[in-house]
Amino acid sequence: MRLDPIRQAQEARQAERTAPRKTGSTAFEEALRKAAGGTATPAGVEFSKHALERLEQRGIRLDDALLSRLTDGIERAASKGSKTTLVMVDQTAFVVGVGNRTVVTVADQESLKERVFTNIDSMVIA
Repeated sequence: MRLDPIRQAQEARQAERTAPRKTGSTAFEEALRKAAGGTATPAGVEFSKHALERLEQRGIRLDDALLSRLTDGIERAASKGSKTTLVMVDQTAFVVGVGNRTVVTVADQESLKERVFTNIDSMVIA
């Protein structure tokens, strides 16, 4: 029996294409997110670089209970077909891109003085 290196290479590529893909987050994916300027939480919600800066500037602390309520608010907005939503958790406002589950900015009560939000299509009180 003679081995055909071209056929073996083609079969190997075909096997790679049909192999099931991992859906969990890998170290590479996490590093890629960080390099892109955002970060993901265990709940699957990502925070843009801008949102992370606002959290730090405003001294807003994220705990498991707050993240759970935020995640619930995002899921409720998604179930209604929202694209960009404002999720209110207590006195903190999160503007979220629903499709990619990314918080784009965060405002606390002090920074809500204008009380105007633009470019959102829904609001959820979580």
